[in-house]
Amino acid sequence: MRVSILASGSSGNITLVETSRTRLLVDAGLGKRETLARLAALQIDVDRLDGILISHEHTDHCGGLPQALALWKAPLFVTDPTFDALQSILPDTFGKRLAGRESIAPGQRFTIGDIEVSAFAIPHDAADPIGFTFRSNGSKLALVTDLGYMPNHVKVHLRDADCLILESNHDLDMLKVGPYPWVVKQRVLSRTGHLSNLAVSEYLSDPEGFDARARFLVLAHISQENNNPDLVHLSATEALNNRPSDSPFQGELLIASQHVPLKSLHI
Repeated sequence: MRVSILASGSSGNITLVETSRTRLLVDAGLGKRETLARLAALQIDVDRLDGILISHEHTDHCGGLPQALALWKAPLFVTDPTFDALQSILPDTFGKRLAGRESIAPGQRFTIGDIEVSAFAIPHDAADPIGFTFRSNGSKLALVTDLGYMPNHVKVHLRDADCLILESNHDLDMLKVGPYPWVVKQRVLSRTGHLSNLAVSEYLSDPEGFDARARFLVLAHISQENNNPDLVHLSATEALNNRPSDSPFQGELLIASQHVPLKSLHI
């Protein structure tokens, strides 16, 4: 599989997952022009998609969906509660451009082309938020952002991943003294908000949670106001260095960006 994170953050999220036969877009948080520019920056020409998967209805994950549907006319894979929410927040062009829809549900495993997809529930303040794993040709990708904490069932889904894309949204101290109104701070800090650097560090340092088998560990959805990439990298590196000697992490630690696409990862 080839994995290309075009954007990740509170202003837009979009990832392309490909094999030689199948192309999937996970979330569609950028407009047409910016999406095509990010693809061009990676020298990727997408003439077709086999599916668009939406994790939840917040606009940074679905705001560009009507344009993506018009551009590629791909079937939409989404849960029923999320689809209902999309209909209420997106313009009328969304329904008019919808070529086909496949209803999915947390806990479901399904196949698109030669990629096996698993959807699982995550704790976030949306209608029916889900994370995904993708398997093809013996490789596994796990992608989960926008979750307030790490339940055990999520940790189970992330095991054995060759590439793990995980949220590391905010630094606790920066958030507490930052510009957000208190009600928004409470939301981010809640169990249906976003993962902090500290929560991610606790997960990464724990061999019972993170198995450290990933060739690529990508920390994503980093807050522009309440975090910075250097701090995310430092926090994660310290956590990984604190792992037991018999369970080291030997992969590559990467930080996804809101502004530029990450290099394509081959797994």
